[in-house]
Amino acid sequence: MATPFTIHIPDQRLTEIRRKVEAYDWDQLPDAGGWRSGIGKADLQRLVRFWLDGFDWREVERRLNRRPHFTAEVDGQRLHFIHEVGDGAKPPILLLHGWPGSFIEFEQMIDPLIADGHDVVIPSLPGFAFSNPTTGILGPIRIAELLHRFMTELFGERRYFVQGGDWGAGIATRMAYGRPQALLGIHLNMVPITAADVRPTTSAEEDWQARFAANSDRERGYSHEQGTRPQTLGVAMADSPVGAAAWILEKFGVWSDLPKRDDGSPDLWERFSEEQLLTNIMLYVAPAAVVTATWIYQGQREEGADKVSAGTRVDVPTGVAAFPDPVFIPPPRSYAEKTYNIVRWTEMTKGGHFAAMEEPELLLADLRAFIASTQGHHR
Repeated sequence: MATPFTIHIPDQRLTEIRRKVEAYDWDQLPDAGGWRSGIGKADLQRLVRFWLDGFDWREVERRLNRRPHFTAEVDGQRLHFIHEVGDGAKPPILLLHGWPGSFIEFEQMIDPLIADGHDVVIPSLPGFAFSNPTTGILGPIRIAELLHRFMTELFGERRYFVQGGDWGAGIATRMAYGRPQALLGIHLNMVPITAADVRPTTSAEEDWQARFAANSDRERGYSHEQGTRPQTLGVAMADSPVGAAAWILEKFGVWSDLPKRDDGSPDLWERFSEEQLLTNIMLYVAPAAVVTATWIYQGQREEGADKVSAGTRVDVPTGVAAFPDPVFIPPPRSYAEKTYNIVRWTEMTKGGHFAAMEEPELLLADLRAFIASTQGHHR
């Protein structure tokens, strides 16, 4: 049973966050020079200056609350979600974010999809934002089952589409793998899962795998930490809003398709505004979700959810918008086809990991084209 929900962070919590941001001792943070060792100090300071001098969370709340928010309890887990109702002419769409994103990634895609006739549902994943408190450490297999039950409660036996990147792509894959009859199709802007027996068989696939592995060695330390010791990391993040902001901001700098400055550091502000980035960060810091949002990494390790069983496939029609993500480089289509039933594949010329925020028009156009192509199969 869905209950209407209004975003409202208590004054006391906002005051405490501000006090800690103001008290951050920049003298304790040496400058390694640009972004060569992680977050650039100057960019973090720019964000924090805006946090103290230009950011009005109450105004952000008013804007976000113009959408219809709800909470529901599914298998004991509280889920927060936006549900915008279309005219019923088209199937429902579930839009799934990842880490360190949030439901706000999809803001610019909602109205066009409603206008097309879809119901649009955007949950906060368990442990993220207002889907708290969480029932514990849940991985994508368990979350996929939760979300399917949730969609069944909303729409009965109506079949639906799922779109996602990052964890959203992994969960969409798991929903398609576990409940193929329930889904009309999945649309991904990251290809996160392979069958356990899949190997590269062409030089292009081998070259991609080598580049991906080199990237992973350099860029996946956060994932290993969050997958093995999220609680220890969480002690610091729970206490320091600036620390949590840095942990999240670094990923927007490194994973997005951004122009580089002369020193090789990313120009964050060319693509994102301080308000946009801080709104997303506050959805971790303000509702005390910054720790629980990392638990999905440990959940995945415990489930062994990064592969599907050898000899099996994801048979649900799959569309892939292959954005030039600088860290999670998309595989060649031939490699993805070993695991997925790919019916549409688009090589995007720009846009990175946060495609729904970076290039919403491109992602929307590709999602619409994918839906149109699959609808032909289901008439």
